[in-house]
Amino acid sequence: MTAKQWRDKNNDLKGNIRDYASINELICLSNMENINAVLINDSIPQKERLIKLNGIAIQQMSILGEAENKKFLK
Repeated sequence: MTAKQWRDKNNDLKGNIRDYASINELICLSNMENINAVLINDSIPQKERLIKLNGIAIQQMSILGEAENKKFLK
């Protein structure tokens, strides 16, 4: 969701979306920002970048979630 969508949905909360994100979400977001910069540098159109970034974000969140679950099972 965009920052504006988050603010509209959570208008009772102060701060921004990052203030309420989990560590896994923050890691993923940082990775997406870096990957997006690389894709921009490679002149990938915005629509194509969004599709790629969405797929990568889903994959990363899945992997980070699995790692967290394994940590709690030990």
